[in-house]
Amino acid sequence: MRSISPAPPPRRSADTVAFNRSELNRILGVYGQFVAAGEWREYAIDCLEGAAVFSIFRKASEAPLYRIEKRPSLARKQGAYMIVSMTGAVLNRGHDLAHVLRVFDRQKLKLAT
Repeated sequence: MRSISPAPPPRRSADTVAFNRSELNRILGVYGQFVAAGEWREYAIDCLEGAAVFSIFRKASEAPLYRIEKRPSLARKQGAYMIVSMTGAVLNRGHDLAHVLRVFDRQKLKLAT
């Protein structure tokens, strides 16, 4: 008989992408403003091979409203950061996260009027 050994703990490979502290501070700053306004309630962070994704939800049981993605492989081409809507449309992309997150400033103005 063979004995079954427990699975080894997951390891983070060299290709796994993650947000750094300053990127998370910027993203969570915008997220906090919309939580305070009652628009957003949940988020999820995924660190994948080739991309890091911050997903924003209205309710945990729904599909994400927005995905903020970091793809270093596109850094020299279209920019490493992009915001994707629920429908899959790319709302903004660029090399600077602060610039890409400005799309939410325009949306706040639409919500206020």
